[in-house]
Amino acid sequence: MPIFAIARPSRELQAALQAKIDGKTKPLGALGELERLALRIGLIQGTLAPRLARPVIAVFAGDHGIAAEGVSPYPTEVTTQMVRNFLSGGAAINVFAQQNGVDLVIVDAGVAHVFEPHPKLVNAKVGMGTRNFLREPAMSADECELALARGADVAAAAAQAGTNVMGFGEMGIGNTSSAAVLTALATGAPLAACVGRGAGLDDAGLAHKLDVLRRAMDRHARAREPLAALAAFGGFEIAMMAGAMLRAAELGMVLLVDGFIATAALASAARLHPQMLEYCVFSHRSSEPGHRLLLEHLHAIPLLDLGLRLGEGTGAALAYPILEAAAGFLNDMASFESAGVSGKAEAAAPAAESPR
Repeated sequence: MPIFAIARPSRELQAALQAKIDGKTKPLGALGELERLALRIGLIQGTLAPRLARPVIAVFAGDHGIAAEGVSPYPTEVTTQMVRNFLSGGAAINVFAQQNGVDLVIVDAGVAHVFEPHPKLVNAKVGMGTRNFLREPAMSADECELALARGADVAAAAAQAGTNVMGFGEMGIGNTSSAAVLTALATGAPLAACVGRGAGLDDAGLAHKLDVLRRAMDRHARAREPLAALAAFGGFEIAMMAGAMLRAAELGMVLLVDGFIATAALASAARLHPQMLEYCVFSHRSSEPGHRLLLEHLHAIPLLDLGLRLGEGTGAALAYPILEAAAGFLNDMASFESAGVSGKAEAAAPAAESPR
């Protein structure tokens, strides 16, 4: 397994950052979550004047053998078709990323198709999709470690290009099944509470999906430790995201985490290195029930709650301007002192009683 040396962000500047936030021309705490976000970004970067540079969202794509069990209403070819859509600029993530000035990279982690080279495509393929984890582990231990390593390389390349804020998205028919099992293992919640409709299952489809995943968990009852669980139930794109997140945290980047699948990858990574959570900003709360459980388990407060369940990193792209606003007010908003504005008046001391 790749070695990650992740240190907690230094708290040395916390008091000074908080004083700078409190000294802006506003009542204390009036910018709410933006103030906590500004503090987090400043601590991650270790500066009183944080800057967001060359933001990028990496969309990791992979196919899942478990899809053969009918756990998704869409055929597996959709993974390939959607990757092509990303590359041609026609998906929601393309629209939102362009709108908000975020670069986009598509990572082939394990799609069951060989793509032509493309400037926006990173070929990190570990295999032509994972195996059916109802029948056997989704991937071998070696494949899982390779996916982690290749994900780490994606994050390192972004940092080398000057990126200090990285968002994470995904595409893969069947990947909510992997995420549901990984969520149950990470949180200890009942599997039924973690399983949702994914891409739009009806009631019968949802019941079938839950039955398949229960049987799969029984088959791999010993796969409970983080890496064993990731290999048994994960997807190449989920393992690769986990590796990218770990390296991004190690390199001191701000991690902008998308929805259910991305947070399941993060939860798997955080089981190995819990301190990485201090580098994370959670973009939104998905309508998938498992995502809500993950956010509660990680004590995470998402920036948006729009009922999204698309994936692709769309929530991360929509949330990025909020990060810009947090850094912007910290750097550019006047202080009471610089603006010559009076601060909150101190309560007047009671007058001394006149002697009689």
